[in-house]
Amino acid sequence: MLQTRAIHVQMYDPYRFSRVELAGEQVPLAGNFTSGYGLWLARSGFSVHAVRSLLGLGHGLQRPRIYLMQPYDPDRRVVLMLHGLASSPEAWINVANEVLGDETLRRNYQIWQVYYPTSAPLALNNRAIRDALQATIAHFDPQRQAPASQRMTVVGHSMGGVLARLLVSSSGSQAWDRLLEDYQLEPGQRVELQQRMAPLLDFEPLPQITDAIFIASPHRGTSYANNRVARWVAQLITPPSPMLEQVDDVRRALARLQPRPGRQGLLRIPNSIDNLSDEDPFVRLTSNLPLAPQLRYHSIIGDTAPARPLADSSDGWVPYASAHLPGAASELVVEAGHSVQEHPQAIIEIRRILHEQLRRSGGIAHGGRHRSIRCPARGLGQAGVMLLSWARGPWADSPGNFTSRCRNSRRSPPADHPK
Repeated sequence: MLQTRAIHVQMYDPYRFSRVELAGEQVPLAGNFTSGYGLWLARSGFSVHAVRSLLGLGHGLQRPRIYLMQPYDPDRRVVLMLHGLASSPEAWINVANEVLGDETLRRNYQIWQVYYPTSAPLALNNRAIRDALQATIAHFDPQRQAPASQRMTVVGHSMGGVLARLLVSSSGSQAWDRLLEDYQLEPGQRVELQQRMAPLLDFEPLPQITDAIFIASPHRGTSYANNRVARWVAQLITPPSPMLEQVDDVRRALARLQPRPGRQGLLRIPNSIDNLSDEDPFVRLTSNLPLAPQLRYHSIIGDTAPARPLADSSDGWVPYASAHLPGAASELVVEAGHSVQEHPQAIIEIRRILHEQLRRSGGIAHGGRHRSIRCPARGLGQAGVMLLSWARGPWADSPGNFTSRCRNSRRSPPADHPK
């Protein structure tokens, strides 16, 4: 082998091949499943790009995009990740590494990342993300019959968690009824306005999403969005022009209407920081919208002051009272700040939930039983044949609920409760 001048290189997709035959023997292949993801992030310039998008500067993000972390596989379930304010897919690097590094999860899931302009109001991003996701599904699976188009799991951090909840909520007539309270409308005006507002205020749960994980999500807003610094920053935020153009006719129609006595009506289109306030009308309204009946959802919440009572705790930005959702299949409170998605306990919990989903659906490839909550202490072949295994990416532009609070040596109860 050392004297040969000829080397035969064979390249294998590690998502499809785990072993190869070499000289009559089955040889396991090693694979790096996140190198492509890391290279993409290193070249993306997301840290600067996300801020430019937030402030409405040139070359910012104009509308949501869906990125696939591996070539589309119709047989793998999708984990759809939504980042938070002034963030990007970089926020999920640790989570993605751990999910793709778990053989069972890697064989059963594929990661799709949503990159969206965090300056836009929630109503616009909710509609735009829905459209982007449906377009992506239609592109790869026009008949929508593949496992990848069903049983999706959405994972959202911070504002991304609020958007994730909107994706699985039903608006009913609540938003429209609330708007009518502010204006005196003639019958013709009512019909016209309802037609214009329907894309933003009329939505149902996406049927493809069956599971959700909400992380440090201000479902009921946060008072920090009302302080002086936040209000100053809010004045600097400019939503993308292409998205605002979609509601220009709505703004003009509202400007022509007469508010009821004692009501101001909608003075301007709110931006994302406005929507994060616990006083924002849209957040107050949507925080009580019903979720999809079949949805199984989980919460992961940070707590920077574990000595306080749980009801009074906060991750430094989002209070527990805002992040807590009744009816969750599980809730984990981690001693961490707002970026709790990067904490090892939170990552372990995400992996546990994904493994549990596989066991419930009977789709698990291998792997043993996982405990519910864990609080840890913190190829070269022969004869000149080189075997390379590599992965590129990304591709494509109730009953039984429990709350666990992880603390130092304190352990939490198991999660083997039926929903």
